Order: sequence, then structure tokens, then C-alpha cells
Amino acid sequence: MYKKLAIALFSLTLTTVIPDTALAETVMQKVARTGVLTAGTSRDAMPFAYTNAQGQLTGYSVDMLSEIKRHLEKELGKKIQLKLVPLTPAQRIPKIVNRQVDIVCDASSFTWERDKKVDFSVSYGATGTQLLVKSGSNLGSPESLIGKRVGVLAQTTNEQAIKRVQPQAKLVYLKSRSEGYTALQEGKIDAFSSDSILLEGWLQKVKNPDDFAIVPDRPYSREGIACMVPEDNSKFLDAVNYSLVKFMQGFVNGDTRYVTIFDRWFGAKGALLLNRDLRDLMKETMQLFIEFREEIPQREL
Repeated sequence: MYKKLAIALFSLTLTTVIPDTALAETVMQKVARTGVLTAGTSRDAMPFAYTNAQGQLTGYSVDMLSEIKRHLEKELGKKIQLKLVPLTPAQRIPKIVNRQVDIVCDASSFTWERDKKVDFSVSYGATGTQLLVKSGSNLGSPESLIGKRVGVLAQTTNEQAIKRVQPQAKLVYLKSRSEGYTALQEGKIDAFSSDSILLEGWLQKVKNPDDFAIVPDRPYSREGIACMVPEDNSKFLDAVNYSLVKFMQGFVNGDTRYVTIFDRWFGAKGALLLNRDLRDLMKETMQLFIEFREEIPQREL
């Protein structure tokens, strides 16, 4: 009896002394054990990640998750299920920190504040912060935003960009991008701030595109699009980065499989036709990250 009590007390002591993080599985261990990669993504960040007409989560970033899953299957030697979880921008980091998702890929950009809580992959795309306004609006310059109602999503780089370029703008916090578009149409805000590519995606799908404009011509900020993963998971981050660089290298080199994936979202018949400047920016961003790393052998592409 005393022996059992001593063992129980010793176990309790170990649990108290050893931090939870030391006892927790790494993402790679969890995926290897369960055969499931749980990924957070967005419902309304078209064409990066959004819900299609069939109610399915899809998009460029979702395809990147599929590439990551494909690489993990090869590395772990087993089939992996990709489980997609829709998240709002404000939910992304808490869900990663609490290990409710293994990774988030949507339209996330790096910030130093976010980097204190999560780790970022290489950037696999590029965008910037601009405003959606009604046609004929004189908004665009920092001075023009003084006292104006600018819709933003909380805890986004778009919010930070507007605060930086014009602290005297009146920020109106919205729960989703769709709410932002509706608020602009109904005159509840003077402008809606979001990523350049997301605004272009909405404008190309709306029935009355001539009623709106994207300003200014030069974005307030330039940002890379990356995935976020839990901290202290270097092996998993290595796998994520390898998958993304492999895709980018294949695309830049003109490999049919990877060009097809990219054009599904950004090509002439894709979800969003990128103008030449945005397409060149995406390609230049990819080329930059490829050049910073050893080339992946052609046989592995």
C-alpha cells in the first residue's frame, strides 16, 4: 500500500515539475500517431482560402496544405488525412497556441508580434494593404483618411497598416470580410481595408464592379503570405518549408503540375486573374526564397 502511494506521489511530482510543453507531442509525432493533419484556414479570403458554392473550403492556400500533406505522407510512409477547420483572423493564433490546429494557411502575413507566439513558414505569395471604396471617392492618400470610417478586421496586418499611415482615421472593427463589403455598400463605412489580392478577387466576382475602386495605386504595405505553425516544432516546419519551396521552384521553372495549381487560382481562367504587376510580384517573391535555399533535385519535383 505504501509503495503504491509513493509511486502515485512521485508521478504527481513529475507532472508538476515537468512543463506541459515538455510532455506534449510534437506536431510530427501527433500526425504520425493519428494520421491526421488538422489545418486552420479561412472562409472568405478568396482566392487564398474560401468556401465555394458547394460549401467546401478551397483556394490557393488550401492547395498548399495539400502539397504539405503529400510531402508528410512520403516522409512518414503512411496516408494522411487533411482536416480543414474554418477560422476567423482572430482565432488563428489562439487555436495554434492551444494546439487545436497543427497549422494555419490562409492569407496570413508575418509580424514580429505574431512571431512571439507562433512560427512562420517561408512566404509562398505576396500581397499588400489597400482600400476598397465607392467609385468617385477621393480617398487614398494618408491625408484623405483623417476622420474617415475605415473598416478593418481586428488583429490583421491591414489594421496595423492603416494605423501606421493615418492614426487619425476612425477604425470600424468588423467580424468578417463579407461584413466589410456589405458595410461599404450600405454606407456604414467610407472604405474597407484588406489585402490587395483579396479585394481584387471580390471586385472580379461582384455584379457591379464599376461601382467600386481599389486605392491607392501603390499599396500602403507589401507583405508575404505564409503559413503559421506552433513554436518549437522545427521538424514539422522543415517539412512545411520544403513542400512550399518545392512548389515554388516547380512553378518558376515551368513544371506543368505546379503551373496548373497556380493558374487554377491566378490564371486567365482561374478564380482571380492577376494583373501583370501582381503576378510579377508573386513570381519575384518565389524566386527570392528559392535563391536563398539549396535547389531541390529535379527528380523530387
